[in-house]
Amino acid sequence: MSAFFSFMVSAAGAAELSIVSGGVGRDIQTLRANLDIFEKRTGHRVSIVEMPSSSTDQFAQFRLWLAAGNADVDVYRTDIIWAPQLANHLLDLSQYAEARQAAGEHFESIITSQTVDGRLVALPFYTDAPALFYRTDLLEKYHLEVPKTWDELETAAKTIQDGERAAGAGNFHGYVFQAAAYEGLTCNGLEWIMSHGGGQIVEADGTISINNDKAAAAITRAASWIGTISPEGVLGYQEEESRGIWQTGNAAFMRNWPYAYALSGSDDSAVKGKFGIAPLPAGENGSVAALGGWNLAVSEYTSEPDAAVELVLFLTGVEAQKTRAIGNSSLPTRPALYDDPKILEAQPIVGQWREVFANAVPRPSAVLGSDYNEASKDVWDAIHRTLSHRDDVHQNLLRLEARLRRLKGAGWK
Repeated sequence: MSAFFSFMVSAAGAAELSIVSGGVGRDIQTLRANLDIFEKRTGHRVSIVEMPSSSTDQFAQFRLWLAAGNADVDVYRTDIIWAPQLANHLLDLSQYAEARQAAGEHFESIITSQTVDGRLVALPFYTDAPALFYRTDLLEKYHLEVPKTWDELETAAKTIQDGERAAGAGNFHGYVFQAAAYEGLTCNGLEWIMSHGGGQIVEADGTISINNDKAAAAITRAASWIGTISPEGVLGYQEEESRGIWQTGNAAFMRNWPYAYALSGSDDSAVKGKFGIAPLPAGENGSVAALGGWNLAVSEYTSEPDAAVELVLFLTGVEAQKTRAIGNSSLPTRPALYDDPKILEAQPIVGQWREVFANAVPRPSAVLGSDYNEASKDVWDAIHRTLSHRDDVHQNLLRLEARLRRLKGAGWK
């Protein structure tokens, strides 16, 4: 282990740093605990600038701050899809030998996603892939198996919902997911469309594939859940709203990310000891999970670049990733940690989630580059309009295709 990784106070003295982060569940508390350790070891001081949990809202604010050359924020927690859009405002971490060494210890695919024009603009914080949460007690009660297909999910969700409501649970729902008009709906939509053989919205070669019958059928199927096995309110749900319904015991199935696993098993959870996870249901093209994950980047405008890089290296290092995996069921970005006995003892699900992560598919951010956010907004708007029964699905997809063609014609960058 190099002297850098001992995190001793440098001769230059302590620095005052800030890190900006959104979060769900225990994210901010876990981050603060890690920062306390970092501060004690280095003498640096780090404040957290908290953001809303919506990644869409975070991105809009981050882009404004960076475009203005804001020096008040040193380190940004960034979504895996943002690297091409923010790269010009982020420090090239490959300038630091310790960062180059650390990069080789993470999943190569994530490092590749955070490398723009040969510049390493972020190091992996934790990775993400969604799964299907299910109630083990209710599957047993109604003599059902874990759904492997969307057809099976619909049948099981309705069976359990009808049974629980007949028994007096009037607010019980079969399936909750994220259908608000934001980035999370693009993820859900990608999963539905790809699993039904409708393509990746925009393919790796730039082909715009969204306007096809299989994509239309997938979204139409999801629209049929609203008001039947899913509440009308799901049209406004993000991750935390979905978890709220699930964790109070009022849903049979939920689509969500790994953070919800540790919280679902907490002492104040109504579903503690009564749930499991499985890959998302399959369509004719198999099960598809959208690749997620968060990274840490250093602002080009920081006045403390060395200390900020030191912070990033600590938070993305073995110790901090292990802490998050054990306490928050956050998926490590270091392959070696998936075999760590302490992690597997505390969160055995991490080992199971590795399979989900390995089969995750990226959103088309690489091909769309800095235009991804605008394109994704068009995607989630078209899907939300269909889920809300505003316009026909074919009209919505035709309109979406036209918008994407205009972006492409302007030259994706």
